Amino acid sequence: MAKKRNRIMDYLTYVSVRIFAMLVHMFGWEANYRTARWLGNLIYRFDRRHRNRALEHLRRSFPLWSDEKYHRVAKASMRNMMYLGVEILFTTRLVTPGRWRRHIELTNTSEVIRMLVERKRPLIFIAGHFGNWEVVGHTMAALGFPSVAIARPLDNAYVNEYMLGVRERAGQTIYDKKGAVQAVDRVLSANGAVCFIADQDAGRKGLFVDFFGRKASTYKSIALLAMQYNAPVSVGYGRRLDEQYHFELGIQRTIHPHEWADKADPLTWITQEYTTALEEVIRTAPEQYLWVHRRWKHRPKGEEPGPDGVA
Repeated sequence: MAKKRNRIMDYLTYVSVRIFAMLVHMFGWEANYRTARWLGNLIYRFDRRHRNRALEHLRRSFPLWSDEKYHRVAKASMRNMMYLGVEILFTTRLVTPGRWRRHIELTNTSEVIRMLVERKRPLIFIAGHFGNWEVVGHTMAALGFPSVAIARPLDNAYVNEYMLGVRERAGQTIYDKKGAVQAVDRVLSANGAVCFIADQDAGRKGLFVDFFGRKASTYKSIALLAMQYNAPVSVGYGRRLDEQYHFELGIQRTIHPHEWADKADPLTWITQEYTTALEEVIRTAPEQYLWVHRRWKHRPKGEEPGPDGVA
């Protein structure tokens, strides 16, 4: 049973978010990046629980690094979270049909763009908690490809409603992952594109595949949809290039139906294939991954869970 929310505290949090948003828009992006950097460093210093979780995930994912590098990357990961919060508020102003090229570089996207234009078959687009995953969907909308995304709503209903408005302002449509089955079926049946964040822990009943050398519980739904609709699965990313609101948006891998047609277990094969592609993206800039995320929270049957979601 979900913990009962304190509506007064939730509303006060919402008011704080709106005040923060107002302050963000009062200053240029240079000042906001400096503030976000300072906040990220502050959180890293005083939030011991999340700092230790990030460090332990990094130690298990990159066992040959030095201790200094673990701390440096973990701190940068905290800053990445703060950058994301500021960038979300700027995105609707900066990424528009007329000026997106000032901020966005496209890499290896021609095939996906062609599929979106032709709409001869449905497309499943996935990303991870890497860089700025929000700017990906917004840029798709700015290019004339309004996206349908499946996402878990924020626990704070007031903040969730506000953030939905920000995300849907440019043409994105966001569905709660609970009860989104009919919407997904409708979009894919019409040869549309559906977007997922694909690196979330799926619980004890998830499909366990390798992710940074450890088994990670992964949702089966993406591969099942790909098989049901014969839909390619494209693994994308939004890598931050600097602290001046520049991003590289690219496609790491597109998995086509003919590739799993002869596999004995296509469900596991597809899931492992896109999980590996997500890992390859993260390895290019590990400081931009959300290492505080409890990706390895649940363990395969018979394996003891680690402390605080660390495998």
